[in-house]
Amino acid sequence: MFARIWYGWTCPEQAERYEELLRDEIFPGIRRRSPEGLEHIDLLRREEGGETGFVTIMWFADRAALERFAGVGGEAAYVPAAARAILARFEARSAHYELRHRFS
Repeated sequence: MFARIWYGWTCPEQAERYEELLRDEIFPGIRRRSPEGLEHIDLLRREEGGETGFVTIMWFADRAALERFAGVGGEAAYVPAAARAILARFEARSAHYELRHRFS
C-alpha cells in the first residue's frame, strides 16, 4: 500500500468552506479519476496559530494505482482552482510513502 501525503493551510474563516469543498467536490472528483486502487482518503485538520492546517493522506493499493493517479514519479500536488481560491498557501508537491508495517 502507498500513501500520498499533502499539506495546505487556510485562514480560520475559510476552514469550514475548504473542508466542505474537499468532502463534497474534490474527494468525489478524485474517486471518479481513480476508481480502481484508491483505497480511501484521510483528512486531518488542526488550528496552527493564525491558520488552519490540513493534511490529506490518499491510500492506494499499490504503486501502479498511485501512478495511474499521479503519473510515474509524479509528486506534483493536485490542487484544483476552487481550492486555490480558498487556500492561503499549500505544498506544491505531495510526498509518496510505501506502507511497511501497520500495528493494530
